[in-house]
Amino acid sequence: MTCYMEHANITVENLDEAIRFFTTAFPHFKVRGQGESDQGGWKKRWLHLGTDETYVALEEVSLEPEGTRRPYRDPGINHVGFVVDDVDAVIERLGEAGYKTGIGVEPHPHRKRAYFHDRDGNEYEFVEYLSADPAERNDYSL
Repeated sequence: MTCYMEHANITVENLDEAIRFFTTAFPHFKVRGQGESDQGGWKKRWLHLGTDETYVALEEVSLEPEGTRRPYRDPGINHVGFVVDDVDAVIERLGEAGYKTGIGVEPHPHRKRAYFHDRDGNEYEFVEYLSADPAERNDYSL
């Protein structure tokens, strides 16, 4: 049985800025579809950005955000993780574009990781696995 995450749906303040963040991290991402939807009396812009197999569903907020959630302490999504072929290249592109790093990571012999925040404060993890062996990749004792 095949199992993988197809997409994550994320609400952002500025759809164009979110597109800039994701296409900086993943230059091969393309807009798969976009439009406007009516959600109980308010209209919002949305789009799907990614590849034929995986994407990020982005929705532009149309109401004032409450802004009271504390990541890693309050319920909600803390970060979304992406596997990449070259984490150093992602770090370089996002750093040069002015995006801020997120939580720090300890070195690991079988994976390299980095966290970055988009302009809305959402955090994303980028991981490059250095081993094909699942036991090494998923070793949390190190």
